[in-house]
Amino acid sequence: MKKEDKSTLIDQLVATINEYPHFYLVDVTALNSAATSALRRECFKSDIKLQVVKNTLFEKALEKVEGDFSALNVCLKGTTGVMFCQTANVPAKLIKSFAKDHGDMPSLKGAYAEESFYVGADQLESLVAIKSKNELIAEVVAALEGPINGVLSAIDGGTTIHGLLDAIEEKNA
Repeated sequence: MKKEDKSTLIDQLVATINEYPHFYLVDVTALNSAATSALRRECFKSDIKLQVVKNTLFEKALEKVEGDFSALNVCLKGTTGVMFCQTANVPAKLIKSFAKDHGDMPSLKGAYAEESFYVGADQLESLVAIKSKNELIAEVVAALEGPINGVLSAIDGGTTIHGLLDAIEEKNA
């Protein structure tokens, strides 16, 4: 490969890394072509960009990105696929479900999610457990709605506001 081509590929990788806040490094060596195609389809359905990269080019791209990604250098051995995503836990869930039917492949090498590094296949459960921004917002909204819904259902059930306030006063007394 010519030096200009390598430089272009590195620049494209840098742009992709900057576009997506999270990425996973996975081993796809043992997947045959049918399983690889199935994985690519599942990635597409989940809004994950899957790209097989040369380790040295990806390492050079990480060097050009702002921040220190050297913790992931140990993961850049063998065949490496990179899963780029907007939501941190989606690739982990996909890897976990896909690997059940395909001989534990792809396997996690490492990940950069929620501004943290996860190295090794044993980190998959931790990555699955990460809550996305939307999940956290939903939990906060549900926690805030609870008391309001209680008051509204009491009023809807025929209780007057005066009766409701009397009940609260008796409860606190």
